Amino acid sequence: MASEPMSIGSSAQDPPPVPDATSQEPKYGGHTRFELELEFVQALGNPEYVNYLASRKFLQNPAFVAYLDYLQYWTRPPYLQYITYPTSCLKMLELLQVERFRKDILSPNLTHALVTEGMKAAVEWHRESLS
Repeated sequence: MASEPMSIGSSAQDPPPVPDATSQEPKYGGHTRFELELEFVQALGNPEYVNYLASRKFLQNPAFVAYLDYLQYWTRPPYLQYITYPTSCLKMLELLQVERFRKDILSPNLTHALVTEGMKAAVEWHRESLS
C-alpha cells in the first residue's frame, strides 16, 4: 500500500514502513512520512509545544484528534525504538487521547508544571546514571 499523509478527509491508514536501505518511500519536502511523523511525535514531548497546539485550537479539531489516535502505533515495536525520549513523548501522546487533558493543557500553570516535572525527571535520571 502506498503511504500518503493523512488529511482532514482521510481515514486511518497503516503506519509508514520502517526505513531500510531499499525503501522507496515517497518524500514530502525531502522527508519520508516516517521521518515527518517521528519528528512530530517527538515534538509532543514538549509541553509548551502542546500548549501552542491547544492555543491554536488544533486539539479541538476532530481530524487532528483522530490523527493523534492514529499515531499510537509509535507505542509499539518496531517504531518505539526510533523515539529518542520515549517517556515524555509517549506519555503526552497518551494524555492527548483524553478530552479533558486537551482542554486543560491550555492552562499555563499545567504547562509549567509539566515542564518542571520533566526537568526533575531528567536531573534524577542523570544522577542515577552517574552513580
